[in-house]
Amino acid sequence: MNRRSFVSASAGLTAQTAFSYQRILGANDRIRTGVIGAGGRGRYVTGEFKEIGAEMAAVCDVYEPNLEAGLKAASTGAKPYGNYKRLLEDKSLDAVLITTPDHWHAQMTVDAVDSGKDVYVEKPLAHTIAEGYRIIEATRRTKRIVQVGMQRRSAPLFMESQQIARSGELGAVRLVNSWWYNNQASINTTPVDGKLDWEQWLGTSPKRAFDAARFRNWYYYWDYSGGLMIGQAAHIIDAIHWYMGSDAPLAVTTSGGRVNIEGVEIPETTCMSIEYPQNYLAVFTVGYKAMHYNAFNDQCKQFHGDKARLDVGREWYSLYPQSTAIEMKASREKKAPGSFSSATRDHIRNFLDCVRTRKEPNAPVEAGQSANIVLCMAVESLRTGRRMKWNPAARRAEA
Repeated sequence: MNRRSFVSASAGLTAQTAFSYQRILGANDRIRTGVIGAGGRGRYVTGEFKEIGAEMAAVCDVYEPNLEAGLKAASTGAKPYGNYKRLLEDKSLDAVLITTPDHWHAQMTVDAVDSGKDVYVEKPLAHTIAEGYRIIEATRRTKRIVQVGMQRRSAPLFMESQQIARSGELGAVRLVNSWWYNNQASINTTPVDGKLDWEQWLGTSPKRAFDAARFRNWYYYWDYSGGLMIGQAAHIIDAIHWYMGSDAPLAVTTSGGRVNIEGVEIPETTCMSIEYPQNYLAVFTVGYKAMHYNAFNDQCKQFHGDKARLDVGREWYSLYPQSTAIEMKASREKKAPGSFSSATRDHIRNFLDCVRTRKEPNAPVEAGQSANIVLCMAVESLRTGRRMKWNPAARRAEA
């Protein structure tokens, strides 16, 4: 997304506000951060923030066991909250980490920047296209730093291979093929013991009686997410955009198999085809009824140029020049098993640096929205069986 159209709206923020914010950081270089959503991912990222030097000073969760576990993961003396709006009222906090289900990302991010806080929000940016534009408007209007959790943009191996993709060595690229394979046997059936504010968890999603399966496996229900198709594509599609210099698509078509994980709504095996105005086609297949893979081998993006092909995995890349040999040999490659474990930490470090310097982060909201548009169109295509076209003037998808 082009951020320039949003910059003028942010001119109203006064220089005094910006000066005061920098003065606070000067007096206390440890950036005080609150986490909203202290589930497994929230606690993991909280630990990474602490490792880099942030003070995790507040924890919010609507499920009491998560809140208690989050307090243990946070810094000593962290304040507990059962409502995120109360956390945002804490003026001593510089930033917030949002690690909630997808359907809460937009409202929490908008409320956070409106409260004067910088935000690290997990991917995807939002649950709908309109929500993504709301986040962009609020971010640029308030001049806050918002980093979307698409951590490949801060990982050295990906930064290096992205430069190869943009160098011209591949020639003309008309096809990008990508996939993410693994195996999920069943849903999480862990009992939901302890106090839970179910109404607050639902938020603006359709009201319904408590459902433990939905709470534990929200990824696989349309009201809250779009399945692993969306969870994994948020990373892969963003990387393709970054490597190819792309923005919004022309059209998206998605197909899916039957639901093979009992008790959920969204199929675990899907394939999306994305057409781009730069005259290339990107294909992404997710299959979670394949065999189990080591993380080193579970995903790949292949950029097919007419001079060379670039393959990029989670922790490796290989560049293959055009060849008629039976066994092709890479002219350049790197293998770094285990290196991806530091990607989130690198991304957080970039965010915290930007909180201090006020520079643009590696994964700004416009990049998050570019991926979000594709993801939302993919969901609509899968649910309706139609090829969805992007209308940039109206900022909406149309059949």
